[in-house]
Amino acid sequence: MEYSRLKISVLLLLLVIGSGTVGYIWIEGWSVFDALYMTIITISTVGFAEVHPLSLAGRVLTLFVIISGIGILTYSLGLVARIFVEGELQRLFGRRKLEKKISQLKDHYIICGFGRIGSTIANELSAENIPLVVIEQAPLHVEQIEACHYLYLNLDATSDATLLKAGLLRAKGLVTAVSSDADNVFIALTAKGLRPDIFILARASETKNEDKLLRAGASRVVCPYQMGGRRMAEILQRPTVVDFIDNTMMNSALDLKMEEAVIGSSSSLIGKTILTSNVRQDFGVIIVAIKKTTNEMIYNPLPSEIFEAGDVIVIIGKKDSLHRMEDILS
Repeated sequence: MEYSRLKISVLLLLLVIGSGTVGYIWIEGWSVFDALYMTIITISTVGFAEVHPLSLAGRVLTLFVIISGIGILTYSLGLVARIFVEGELQRLFGRRKLEKKISQLKDHYIICGFGRIGSTIANELSAENIPLVVIEQAPLHVEQIEACHYLYLNLDATSDATLLKAGLLRAKGLVTAVSSDADNVFIALTAKGLRPDIFILARASETKNEDKLLRAGASRVVCPYQMGGRRMAEILQRPTVVDFIDNTMMNSALDLKMEEAVIGSSSSLIGKTILTSNVRQDFGVIIVAIKKTTNEMIYNPLPSEIFEAGDVIVIIGKKDSLHRMEDILS
């Protein structure tokens, strides 16, 4: 609305300048430059002397230019000032509102970088209603973040202050997915220095940098190009297996989900075997793996496998069944 008013006021101002210039040419017989100069100094009220002596008609025209020109010019300048002031205030209040929301986050994920990898991760987490905050500096990516309505900080992710402002001390994990491996190493080092127990998932553009990221403190390192190549090879060799995994993990129409869950210290499953726990009969889920507290991974566990506190079970089942299992797991 303000911009449309500004356009109209500028057009009116140009109309007054044009009318004054034409008027001085027609009434006084001046050159185009003299007429335009006289009109401009009259509207701007700089107090310069008249270019040439004016006739009575010329003075009447000057009165018209002064009254109309000054009024429109003042209005235009006021609109410009208002637009700039309101814009700055909106940005200021917008930043404060964002920072307030971020300060209230807990058990969220911090995503450093909103490129192709970072944006995909953010979209997947958001689809599962998992809280997140993005740290990004590139203006183009910031516009994309705003369009997605994600919480974000337009700051440098390698800075201690930025990570703390993003809630690193309260976060569940951090993803560093900027395009530069060097920056990913620096972010991992910074985050680990501020909070040694934080889970860090790092992107590596080149496989040779994976070890550096692990030494810098990354918990897991993913090389998208290597992973993409392996997946394409899997599709060529075992297309049905890949289709099964895709349908299980990503096809919402099937209402199936592969999930992991921790057996709590007071869970009713502790001490029971897979067979005696009746999880298959009661909830219709399949236990495909168990990760013990010693980090030993048991794939396709036997019915006689005993559940222990702290075990992480990997299960496949319908979403509502997985939710119903939360009571016996906790």
